[in-house]
Amino acid sequence: MKISALDVHDVRFPTSRRLDGSDAMNPDPDYSAAYVVLRTDSGAEGHGFCFTIGRGNELCTAAIEAYAPLVVGQDLDLADLGEFARRLAHDSQLRWLGPEKGVVHMAAAALVNAAFDLAGRVAGVPVWRLLSDMTPDQVVDLADWRYLTDALTPDEARDLLTAARGGRAEREAALLATGYPAYTTTPGWLGYTDDKLTRLSLEAVADGFTQIKLKVGGDLDDDIRRMRLAREAVGPDVRIAVDANQRWDVTQAIEWVRALQPYEPWWIEEPTSPDDVLGHAAIRAGVRPVRVATGEHVANRVVFKQLLQAEAIDVLQLDACRVAGVTENVAILLLAAKYGVPVCPHAGGVGLCELVQHLAMFDYLAVSGSTEDRVIEYVDHLHEHFTDPVRIAAGRYLAPTAPGMSAEIRPESRAEYAYPDGPVWRS
Repeated sequence: MKISALDVHDVRFPTSRRLDGSDAMNPDPDYSAAYVVLRTDSGAEGHGFCFTIGRGNELCTAAIEAYAPLVVGQDLDLADLGEFARRLAHDSQLRWLGPEKGVVHMAAAALVNAAFDLAGRVAGVPVWRLLSDMTPDQVVDLADWRYLTDALTPDEARDLLTAARGGRAEREAALLATGYPAYTTTPGWLGYTDDKLTRLSLEAVADGFTQIKLKVGGDLDDDIRRMRLAREAVGPDVRIAVDANQRWDVTQAIEWVRALQPYEPWWIEEPTSPDDVLGHAAIRAGVRPVRVATGEHVANRVVFKQLLQAEAIDVLQLDACRVAGVTENVAILLLAAKYGVPVCPHAGGVGLCELVQHLAMFDYLAVSGSTEDRVIEYVDHLHEHFTDPVRIAAGRYLAPTAPGMSAEIRPESRAEYAYPDGPVWRS
């Protein structure tokens, strides 16, 4: 199969108009996708994207286009997508702009995810099953092992995957019957009124969610009041996670979280810079028993490796589009399993719920073998624009059944929300 073309689209949704997605560091996000369609000479195609919050989305689309000489006209071996991903990550010129971080790495994520969407479509299966049906050797071959072997070797990963094969059939039956646990951030955006927070918290519990999340970090008195209202609404048995979106320095984070402890926050997410491994470790020591979670802005598998080695986090929150797509996330899942840290994927934003469910379900079936203390984030925004939107029942993700990675945005939505010339933006 040969890649014949890349179609790249700048798609933006004006979510800032209702403050959907607002937090202490990002008060006015417009959920956006730097979107690519990978076309082949066979007629098969794959869809992928990376996620931004508006301004700068054009940088990601330009970076995807910069990869075209490495992709268009090249053969694509769907049985060796690890090699495809490494070809992008190891390019001697584009790598200089990272290396393996930032805009070029996110652009690589869009292309790698599109390749897996293509592979799932050709095989006629969803990507969670495509990955789970691979042998341990095939999974190990997906990962880029450079910089990782001081923490996890390919042989150790192979042993881990082999051990996880036991009970696979029972886990898959359970997944298909009842789905994968979810939590919802929908009630907790920082720009929402107290009445809206309370109403949406009550609705979340009624919908079967056993965990919600609130954004914090704008004003301490406001956060204490909002936590009190949420706790009164959901009762003592529903977990409330809090998310500072990198707002604080280390000492401030410890003091702020301690002030919220009477309302039993389940975890504090992104308390400080995602690059500050030692800062996360200090915060973790200072806020126990509140857990420390991070990952949506962690640049690559190397930083995740260090967070795990330093025992700096209790919860690992990988993102489907921040690192270089499926292959790098496979390496991160293997690292998390080695260190016994639960993975609760980040999924706020356009299409991230659709993509990351495949990674979490693969982890359950073939890597960790567990859903204990594991939940996928769910945000009730923009799913109607996808051809294979997520399905939620009783607070759980139902396993997708359509071939591919659930990544395709409807053509009419791509046209309507195209930036800057789509009808929504012209008006």
